[in-house]
Amino acid sequence: MAFPVSEDKIDAVETALGRALPASLRAHLKNQNGGDIVAADDDWILHPVRDDSDRKRLARTANDIVRETKTARNDSGFPADGIAIASNGTGDRLVLLPQPNSIFHWDHETRTVAEVTVEWDMA
Repeated sequence: MAFPVSEDKIDAVETALGRALPASLRAHLKNQNGGDIVAADDDWILHPVRDDSDRKRLARTANDIVRETKTARNDSGFPADGIAIASNGTGDRLVLLPQPNSIFHWDHETRTVAEVTVEWDMA
């Protein structure tokens, strides 16, 4: 899904979520708006920024960060102030918490979070 997205779309997401995204995430989204990343020895699908600039981009960004965060906040044990930025397809999520520039792995079975390092460029 290597479609870039404009800064104003990212700004709109930050406004909707009430929090700035880490610079590393902003840069990745600006260049690729989604895609695959690696963290916590797992592959993750990054939630994109909603892009309504044309029908194709709107369809490809239907699982945007704001929508996925609203869905995740309904999951039992998901941090109330968490922002869901990625999923691994098994129920776990990568999450932003109020700590600046930190990304966490939320385990849906144990309902715990642990800070992780993200590899933004998958080979």
